[in-house]
Amino acid sequence: MGGYSSEYQISLKSGNVVYETLDSKKYNVYRIHIFKDKWVYVDDTNLEYPIDKNDFSVTVSETKITFDCVFNAIHGSPGEDGYMQAYFKMLNMPHTSCGMYQASLTFNKRDCLSVLKPYGVKTAKSYYVNFGDQIDEDAIVNAVGLPCFVKANKAGSSFGVSKVYKKEELQNAIDVAFAEDDEIIIEEYLDGTEVSIGVISYKGKTTALPITEIVSENDFFDYQAKYEGKSQEITPARISEELAEKTRTIAKRVYDILKMTGFSRSEYIFKNNEPHLLEINTVPGLTKESILPQQAAEAGISLSDLFDNAIEEALS
Repeated sequence: MGGYSSEYQISLKSGNVVYETLDSKKYNVYRIHIFKDKWVYVDDTNLEYPIDKNDFSVTVSETKITFDCVFNAIHGSPGEDGYMQAYFKMLNMPHTSCGMYQASLTFNKRDCLSVLKPYGVKTAKSYYVNFGDQIDEDAIVNAVGLPCFVKANKAGSSFGVSKVYKKEELQNAIDVAFAEDDEIIIEEYLDGTEVSIGVISYKGKTTALPITEIVSENDFFDYQAKYEGKSQEITPARISEELAEKTRTIAKRVYDILKMTGFSRSEYIFKNNEPHLLEINTVPGLTKESILPQQAAEAGISLSDLFDNAIEEALS
């Protein structure tokens, strides 16, 4: 838990929920904090013991402890963008998230959407900007229209995201996004119902969880809406069974096309009664308020079962 990005505090919350939920009769659970300046095991008295990065072990009271499996609760870098997955792959260490390539691809919104488009996955119109590029505001407006969304390409929890109504607001929104990442994706505003759907590997089978409808009190589903109660998350979503089935079908198809494993949660907006993919999260929030645990509960899967299954899938 933890991480190197703006999402580290949410990750610590998710990690602590996993720590408190896992059955202590079945597992010996260790909280490992991953930060740029330290990788440490944190015990129940908040004492810290450094992790040996050579084999991801820790020594406590002169006893070396090694691990059977890693439960990955790091949102953002380095737990959701492929770095930790690559490290664990080299160590032959089972972990609960997807593979290195899948993590890296889905974390890069632009690349992920580009890979999925040839499979008929519908997405918003988009325009890409890299740090240092000349900003052509007229070209942006011509490509995606107004209002539009300016997003950091590789960031989560709505950090670096702005909704822009006027051409004059574009530069400021671009500056906000560049504070999070050196790549930007600018997308057309899709005026429709927004939904979120979890797809997981459950008992060896790709499983779509009940769909959640997102109703934000703010202008869009931003950080406040996600984490500070400024939204309604309605599970199951108030949509027709036809739309629900379309969403389940495309979400499971995306999971299988990308050869995903572990958790995923993806966001869609309906345009002309068709779900348009916004993004995929491979280490979604796991706090009690988070969307994926809400969906699992609606499906009759307790937090304990959800986390237990993730470990069993990783070990198998």
